[in-house]
Amino acid sequence: MTTAVQTEHLAEQIAEARAQSDSLFSLLRPGMLYERGVAERHRFIFYLGHLDCFDWNLLGVGHLRLSRFHSEFDRLFAFGIDPGPDALPVDGPEDWPSLESISQYCLEVRRHLDRHIGALPEQLLHVALEHRLMHLETLTYLLHNLDAQKLIVEPGYSATLLADVKTTSGQSARNPWMEIPEGDATLGLPASANRSTPFGWDNEFPLNVQHVDAFQVQKYKVTNGDYLDYVESGADAPHFWRRIGGAWKLRVMFGEVSLPMEWPVYVTHREASGYAAWKQCRLLSEAEFHRAAFGTSAGEQRFPWGDTPAKAVGSNFGLRRWDPEPVTAHPEGDSAFGVSQLVGNGWEWTATPFRPFPGFEPFPFYPGYSADFFDQQHFILKGASPRTAIPLVRRSFRNWFRDDYSYAFATFRCVSLR
Repeated sequence: MTTAVQTEHLAEQIAEARAQSDSLFSLLRPGMLYERGVAERHRFIFYLGHLDCFDWNLLGVGHLRLSRFHSEFDRLFAFGIDPGPDALPVDGPEDWPSLESISQYCLEVRRHLDRHIGALPEQLLHVALEHRLMHLETLTYLLHNLDAQKLIVEPGYSATLLADVKTTSGQSARNPWMEIPEGDATLGLPASANRSTPFGWDNEFPLNVQHVDAFQVQKYKVTNGDYLDYVESGADAPHFWRRIGGAWKLRVMFGEVSLPMEWPVYVTHREASGYAAWKQCRLLSEAEFHRAAFGTSAGEQRFPWGDTPAKAVGSNFGLRRWDPEPVTAHPEGDSAFGVSQLVGNGWEWTATPFRPFPGFEPFPFYPGYSADFFDQQHFILKGASPRTAIPLVRRSFRNWFRDDYSYAFATFRCVSLR
């Protein structure tokens, strides 16, 4: 059973996450809720209803067996879209209910659930919380894809951005190769009914130990400046780049800036793999990422920087910034083997397809969360981006996208083929 203290703490976190998601929708100018951020996804109005609908279907109807009060909305907002190339949504704004009716539905869901929150198990509260936290990032990159004129700029953003952006003559920081000795990498979490076991999604279980041979990996993420060489050799530019005259620009959260050469480049898995092959290298595997990030000469640690909680570290994650920083920022977060920013400043693509660990069991209350994507078309990302919430910054967490999905805050680094 969930204790009163645990329930109160999770209830506070859920309330904070609700406020954070509400604030994201408030960044849209009037009328923009009925637009799409990207062609492959639902309109923003869907996500307004979906976050509370998910909580209601999981907690209110699924666990508490409360009576439905709006069955139509319970179905309409139940499921998002896995972005793929073959089935773009074709609905129009007129196909969606009014903002007033959806807002009222969300308020009713929250009122019902808050009244019964003490009767909800800890695991399901974690599921509801982390589902919403993951959508904070999803919503951000959908907003990021909009023309800046459609957004209400956060106060102080422009001045901070101008102070932070560092353009160079086209030269990126030197990126040395770091030696990672052979050793074991522990992936996942131990399967246990013990309440003290940290929460994890079904794909994080059970514990999986893999031996990793010695390898060499780049100290820093690949930068915009590095990738510019690849583009100038004939490769396509990444999604958020734009060439104006003879200069490259980067679409940032609330505008456009001259391409910051020392920021990490955001790319698809295909683009990352293409660059690595061009450099006669390859991408990290999931196990190699773990070895580089969490391995030490004596074993393993919780985070690259040690066992200090993520919330106490100043790296670029945890919703503190909208945009990246130079790849050389926060050297205090380097791993024991000297590799930088393995957590923060952008998720990192791996070469590993999203697949279950041996002994995987789906959540009975959400059987398709992971299993629907074990299709060899999605690839694992590790680490965290600037818009990844603190609870998701854990060693076992696994993110995944299709290899051609261009909107995520996804970076990479290369492994030597020596």
